[in-house]
Amino acid sequence: MENKPSIENNFNIFSCLTTKKNTFYLPIDSTVRQALEKMDFHRYSVIPLLSKKGEYLTTISEGDLLRFLKNNAGFDIKKAEDTYVIDVEKYRPYRSIKNDASLEEIIELIINQNFIPVVDDRNIFIGIIKRSSIIKFLSTNI
Repeated sequence: MENKPSIENNFNIFSCLTTKKNTFYLPIDSTVRQALEKMDFHRYSVIPLLSKKGEYLTTISEGDLLRFLKNNAGFDIKKAEDTYVIDVEKYRPYRSIKNDASLEEIIELIINQNFIPVVDDRNIFIGIIKRSSIIKFLSTNI
């Protein structure tokens, strides 16, 4: 009986990666208003936040921004211009993985996240893995 290579052996994280260049993210010094406008324009519901050095810090979601506006800004757009996204409480920030993560680690996260931020050894953001990319990989290799 011939041994087939395991699905894990066929996996290459970079084949599922959407690179930083092809992804949308926000710098840490973005305001709530800027985040709202960019999310509306690009139709994203969750966006990675990066430090000035390009390090992955966390994510911000539409829900985080709406809770902030409801609880702190009274839906005042001026207040949204004066508040940085890093200062908004995050309800469920996305966990990142390193670029050498296993398929098992990725599957564990992708169950509860629409995408996974991917970082290098220095925590520099290099892109994301979308849930749809993992589903396509699995459907092709099972």
